Amino acid sequence: MVTPIYTIESLRYSSIHYESLILTSTNKYTMPKFFDANPRDKKTSFMAALSMLLIIKILCLATFAEATTSKPLPSHFAKLSRSTTAPGASPSTDTSPCRGTPYKAACQSLLLSLNTNNNADLPKTSKELFDYSVHFTSSQAHSAIDQLATTFLGQTYQEIDMTHLPGGGMRDCMELLDDTLDQLSNVINRKNDPTHTHNDVQTWLSAALTNQETCKESLLENVKKTHLEKFDVLDSMAKNLSQFISNSLALYVSSYGLPSTSPRGRKLLTDQSNTINDFPSWVSLSERKLLEASVGEIEAHAVVARDGSGTHTTIAEAIRQVVASLDGEGRNVIYIKAGTYKENLNIPSKQKDVLLVGDGKGKTVIVGSKNAADGSTTYDSATVGVMGDGFIAKDITFVNSAGPSKHQAVALRVGSDRAVIFRCSIDGYQDTLYTLSKRQFYRETDIYGTVDFIFGNSAVVFQSCNIFARNSGKGQKNYVTAQGRTSPDQNTGISIQNCKIEAQSVTYLGRPWKEYSRTVVMQSLLDGSIDPEGWFPWAGGSSPKSIYYGEYSNSGPGSSTSGRVTWPGYHSSLTSEEAQRFTVGSFISGNVWLPPTGVAFDSGLGGG
Repeated sequence: MVTPIYTIESLRYSSIHYESLILTSTNKYTMPKFFDANPRDKKTSFMAALSMLLIIKILCLATFAEATTSKPLPSHFAKLSRSTTAPGASPSTDTSPCRGTPYKAACQSLLLSLNTNNNADLPKTSKELFDYSVHFTSSQAHSAIDQLATTFLGQTYQEIDMTHLPGGGMRDCMELLDDTLDQLSNVINRKNDPTHTHNDVQTWLSAALTNQETCKESLLENVKKTHLEKFDVLDSMAKNLSQFISNSLALYVSSYGLPSTSPRGRKLLTDQSNTINDFPSWVSLSERKLLEASVGEIEAHAVVARDGSGTHTTIAEAIRQVVASLDGEGRNVIYIKAGTYKENLNIPSKQKDVLLVGDGKGKTVIVGSKNAADGSTTYDSATVGVMGDGFIAKDITFVNSAGPSKHQAVALRVGSDRAVIFRCSIDGYQDTLYTLSKRQFYRETDIYGTVDFIFGNSAVVFQSCNIFARNSGKGQKNYVTAQGRTSPDQNTGISIQNCKIEAQSVTYLGRPWKEYSRTVVMQSLLDGSIDPEGWFPWAGGSSPKSIYYGEYSNSGPGSSTSGRVTWPGYHSSLTSEEAQRFTVGSFISGNVWLPPTGVAFDSGLGGG
């Protein structure tokens, strides 16, 4: 039964890579985001983490000792460092099927499993190996989530309600694993839909990898509340899956000849012929009519009003009922009347195509106050957290009111693919906006914060937005961005185009959270509060050569690049061709999926 229709007009942190401390690794050691705290918090967090490192080292040594006397199962993968060649081989002589994968031992365990199962159809090409790798990784992810569900929750995976999981790092990992299964399923089933592109597949695998990194971060932030046994199981699971997903992503990029550092929107099987009247074929006829309508004409399936004049008094109740009643048929439209709603909303990956429409910035306000200082993980601190694809928010203010002394406190977290945030306000202090993963677009939106207040590992473009840095807390510096790209094969990064960046005190444009951090600021107005160096290293000294930071055609008193940092990965004056790679059309394939939303956007550098 479908919910009645109403018209709006009528109603109106890098995780600590502690494997790199225990084992030989070429990865850079990076401080976790949760070390942005006062000295007392830093010492407590560091001692807790250090104690955990020692315990894990003992466990690793014990595992290694056991491995020398027993044959490992194919599903057990070695905890080896990221490498570029097989053991004993040089880059030029390595001819193994696993050449080019970052984790050779994990790749070889895949081949071993195929051989052990007497599979006569062994992969003969890198594309075939990629397909085997994704299927194998998906089976490992299914096993992992089944184990977590039965061991720690006493339920099967199928019985779990993702909207009512217990809090903490384990809850984060369960939700992230659930989304990982969806992303891997998308990759496996890609050939059944000829409209999918290379950019789609790269996005899904990039998100799956980000999910594992985020799980590890949540566990480290929640280490004092996580049982040691649970921590070891969950952490090992996330590391193992990260290796297989990294390998799958690398195999895909190399097999299809994709650039690993420059985003492209190449078609996978077809071209733009899969459109109907300028709309992609995956947009239904009914949805086209809905998305073409003006704001006053949008038909809502639920109306939220605190005074009882709507169909629901809480947003969470409206989302649950509408999503359940429509059962995936069309977009779930929820109109939220003016008012302040004190709620923490979680929209998991199975709740897709949710459209939240308010009465305007400062009128429809959703506010929460969860934060790291009071025990929440960064992921779980979000006032509104979204994983379901196709999320759209319009004319709403999202607030985390915890304040600067509470450290990480997210107002909005988005892990939704093809997400649009239009004419909204996102208000907080440290870690205000968590652009977690997948493709996102922000237009005419105001973002307020202090430390790393736009962070995450999505492929995201901000256009015509106002970005405002408040006065930071005692002993803190202001950083607009902290991008979290962990692999050169991920098509992720932050692009800020035609925006205004202002601040109340000295502010840096960003700092590299992870080894392959990528951020570009272009055609934007920078006020005089921007520090002449522009960018700041994560934990002192310089930054990894593998980052990609760039500026292009900015204006204002803070736009001069003459005093900028001299890092190898910083590009003070991008060419127009280089900058074009970070536009809506190139970076997030926005020309394909943004037109049906009705949101205005500039496809390239010139406004068209």
